[in-house]
Amino acid sequence: MSGSASGTIRVVLAEDQGMVLGAFAQLLGLQPDIEVVATAVDGEQALRAVAEHRPDVLLTDVEMPGRSGLDVAAELHRIGDPVRILIVTTFARSGYLRRALDSGVSGYVLKDAPIGELVAALRRVHAGERVVAPELAVAAWDRADPLTERERALLREVATGASNVDIAARLNLAEGTVRNYLSNAMTKLDARNRAEAARVAAERGWL
Repeated sequence: MSGSASGTIRVVLAEDQGMVLGAFAQLLGLQPDIEVVATAVDGEQALRAVAEHRPDVLLTDVEMPGRSGLDVAAELHRIGDPVRILIVTTFARSGYLRRALDSGVSGYVLKDAPIGELVAALRRVHAGERVVAPELAVAAWDRADPLTERERALLREVATGASNVDIAARLNLAEGTVRNYLSNAMTKLDARNRAEAARVAAERGWL
C-alpha cells in the first residue's frame, strides 16, 4: 500500500460524534508516522473515503448513522478490499466482537483506553497483527449467538416498534410464520415477550 512505501500509515477515521472525531484526528495527527487522509461521520462516507483514498487502516466506531462500523467492515470484506480495520468503540459487547472478527476486522479496542494504547493498536494492525482488548477477548466466546439470520431480521423489526402484522407485510411472510420465528427467538433468549427478546439480543450485540 501507499503508506508502506513512505513509512507513513495512512488512516481514514470514521466516527459520528464530532467532538470525538476531532479529538481522534488531532491526536493521531501528532504522531510522526500517522496521517489522517480523510474523516467520515457515517458508514456510507467511510466506504466512499476508503474507495477514494486507499488508506492502510480504517479506524471506525461501531454505531454510526446508516451503516454501522460492522456493516462497513462486512462490505469491505465482501468486496476483498485490502484495507485493515481497527474498531474503536464504547461497546464491550461480545456479539459485536464476534461479528467483527467474522468480517475480517484486524483490531477491536475500547474508546476509554489510553491514547497510547490506541496508537499502538493502530500500528500493530498496520503491521499485520490482530489486536483485541483483553477484556473483550475473554467475553467474546462466553456465549455464542443462537439466532438465525431470519430471527435476527424479525427482532430488528420488533425493535422499531413494528407489529407482527407489519413485519409480515414488510418481509412478505405469513403472520403465523412471523409468530413462530419470534417464539423460537424468545425461547432461545429466555425472554418473556417479543420486546424483551429484541432488547436482550441488542444488548448482546446480536442484532
